[in-house]
Amino acid sequence: MEITPRQKFIHALNRQPISGRVPHFELVFYLTMEAFGKVHPCHRLYKQWDQMEKKEQLLHRKDIADIYLQIAQRFEHSAVFLMNNIDSTEEMIRLIELVKEKSGDKYFTMIHGDATLGIPGGEKMLDFVYRLNDEPEKVKSESYELVNKALKKAEQIKKSNCGLDCFTLCTDYGMNAGPFLSPAQFSEFVTPYLQKLIQGYRDLGFYTIKHTDGNIMPVLDQIIACKPHALHSIDPQAGMDIREVKKLYGATTCLIGNVNCAELDTGSEKKVRESTAYALQNGMPGYGYIFSSSNCIYTGMQLSSYEVMLDEWKKTGNY
Repeated sequence: MEITPRQKFIHALNRQPISGRVPHFELVFYLTMEAFGKVHPCHRLYKQWDQMEKKEQLLHRKDIADIYLQIAQRFEHSAVFLMNNIDSTEEMIRLIELVKEKSGDKYFTMIHGDATLGIPGGEKMLDFVYRLNDEPEKVKSESYELVNKALKKAEQIKKSNCGLDCFTLCTDYGMNAGPFLSPAQFSEFVTPYLQKLIQGYRDLGFYTIKHTDGNIMPVLDQIIACKPHALHSIDPQAGMDIREVKKLYGATTCLIGNVNCAELDTGSEKKVRESTAYALQNGMPGYGYIFSSSNCIYTGMQLSSYEVMLDEWKKTGNY
């Protein structure tokens, strides 16, 4: 009996043997206008949500769910990452329930769930650096409260039995040159809270995927020690080499990504195929690999380049 895309995704997260094509998903697929003639769900009518009648909200929610499932079906994703610009756990639960109602257990479902400190925006960067030095205990206290708030939300989602599988922790720690915080600072201001967050999600029965761009090699041992089920996105633009990461951590952690987004954006078909083949050849051995780009399929990228990436995956990404 053939397993579902969701089951195959879970096998990969658990680093268990699978047969057939290696599972694939993208954290976000923004090219819905080019692919389906529809604006991506995260850019839709949320600002008008409170003005809508319940009937309008339901129609809008159904449209959002349909777009996510169209993406998964057309591009053979095994997982769906649901975004929601409404600050309402109840509304997120309704969306998860609707996706499950429409697709059953076919797809692995995940939402954002990070609460740790990452790289601040440019306008806040100087203040952030000063705070780490001037009021470190206050920063730690705030981090602790953010983690507790995230876990309370997770408890509410768990009690709803909506069927969510995973929290993806989408906070960036690194730039191309290296982590924003030194390893010592990272161990003080990030690692304890990341560990508490991941363990809390695990205790509730959720999977965890840690996403971060940039060169994170100097702090990767700390991230892996927090025991996320998977690491995404292994950024080659920052010098992250999936062959090296697989050698160091592939026995304990599922790896996701490494297809170079710069090549997908402006590279030739040859370069896209080369990057895709490299990620597959070095990620797949020993299992515990999920195929994806090194970030997401973002606005402005050519759909045809992503389709070249998928064509190479279909040809060479098979166990």
